[in-house]
Amino acid sequence: MSLRRVLVVAAVIEREDAVLVSLRRADGERASLWEFPGGKVEPGEGERAALYRELREELGVRAQVGEEYARLEHIYPDLQVELALYRCTLHQGEEPRPLSAQEVRWVARRDLPALPFCEADVPVLSLLAEEELRRTPAGEQR
Repeated sequence: MSLRRVLVVAAVIEREDAVLVSLRRADGERASLWEFPGGKVEPGEGERAALYRELREELGVRAQVGEEYARLEHIYPDLQVELALYRCTLHQGEEPRPLSAQEVRWVARRDLPALPFCEADVPVLSLLAEEELRRTPAGEQR
């Protein structure tokens, strides 16, 4: 039996020192786990177009989809996921709302690892932490 494969796009959206994350609903797959906002790419749809659409549907925001941040694969017991993350910037005055998530929250990079994330998203936490270390001058207290 072969696993169902899906291509998922997700956004790394930052505001000052915080990253936007969303909490999956308690009644679906990967219930009550945090993730980077986004969703599945539909057949015939480009990744950036899919991410723009998903951010409109899930958060009610318009965003500029920028460069690819990371691409990884994760195999769940029921699903093989290819996850493509893109840096995104919200349009001026846009404020995310949890339209299809249970909750959305701006979380400081250093606090992200304390949240229970979907397994496919976990490696991204390390990337964000490494990036944060490179940004902070040596010896500077935050």
